[in-house]
This record gives sequence, C-alpha cells and structure tokens, in this order.
Amino acid sequence: MNSDTISIIKEIKKYAKEENIPIMLDKGIEFLIKFIASNNIMTVLEIGTAIGYSSIMMSLSNPKLKITSVERDEARYLEAIKNIKKLHLEDRITLVFSDAVDFTTPDKYDLVFIDAAKGKNKEFFSKFSKNLSDNGYIITDNINFHGFIEMSEDSIKSRNLRGLIRKIKEYIDFLETNEDFATKFHEVGDGIAVSTPVKR
Repeated sequence: MNSDTISIIKEIKKYAKEENIPIMLDKGIEFLIKFIASNNIMTVLEIGTAIGYSSIMMSLSNPKLKITSVERDEARYLEAIKNIKKLHLEDRITLVFSDAVDFTTPDKYDLVFIDAAKGKNKEFFSKFSKNLSDNGYIITDNINFHGFIEMSEDSIKSRNLRGLIRKIKEYIDFLETNEDFATKFHEVGDGIAVSTPVKR
C-alpha cells in the first residue's frame, strides 16, 4: 500500500470510530485477507457493506478479486461509494443498495461473507448458501459479539441485547448441528466462523 492509500484507510477507520459504525477488527481483517489468499478466492458476496472498509481491504489485498457488497442503510451505502471512489476500486467492488433479505442474484461466489444484522445470520446463511460456487465458503463475523456471548443472560441489562445474543447463540447452534456444512470457529477479532459444504 502506498502512503496515500494508507492515509485514506486511516481516515475511514477514524470516521467509523467517531460515528460509532462497526467495522472489522484488525486481526479479523488479517484473517480474512489470509484466508482469501490461501484458498484462491476470486469472487466474494459481502452481506453488510457498512462504509466499505472490509470490502476495500479485501480488494486491496488482491487486484483480481471481484466483490459484490449489499447494504441497506442509505447513509452508510453513500459513504461506502465515496470511500471506494477515493481508492479507485469501482471496477472491483460492486455496491448494491438493498436489504439483503430482499436481494437476490443468480451469480455464484467463492466466498459469502456475512457481516450484517446479527439477528438475521441464520436467514442470510440459508439464503445465500445457494449462491456458493463449488468448493465455496461462508464466513461469519462477530460470533463472539464483543464478549457478550460468554456472559450469562441475567447479567445483560438490555432486553433487546438479550434477544440479540439469544439469536446469535441459536445461530452458533445452527452452525454446529448443520449436516450440510462443517464449521470451524476461530478466536480471532470478534470471533469468526468458517463454514465449508460437506461433500456427499
């Protein structure tokens, strides 16, 4: 990365912190980039663009990588467009303004990366697993959800947060018992799950 690129990345991270927009932790991004390189990933469907940070970092790691990223929040989607244009990555990253629940595509991808509304992880997994290419993978971020997954339900004051944590735990159970996919959980970043289709 040249100095201009590094400067823009720092600006994006600063903006995310100031605006309280969740982006992938550094260790999580490093894991993702290494995974893409070591598994010859060429196409990615990202569910949850936010302001474009993770798709930008993936793209910068491999100029041949093609990414389609879906975002439902208009302000974040517009910010992502700005960030991607600053780095001249428009030909590598295709942004889609849509709720992923409503988004459909006939395309196949080597990697489906789920990093959107955590309460809908199971729905996204079931829906977009149909878009995996042969030998594709599904990666889900925030499996530990800032450490709340390890906490007892009684110690979480917010009812909404308790409900969300319950859904993430249900999603973890879904991954662990899914007969069509084998999932490995990695204690990196905020917790990452890598799911691979089971060969019949």
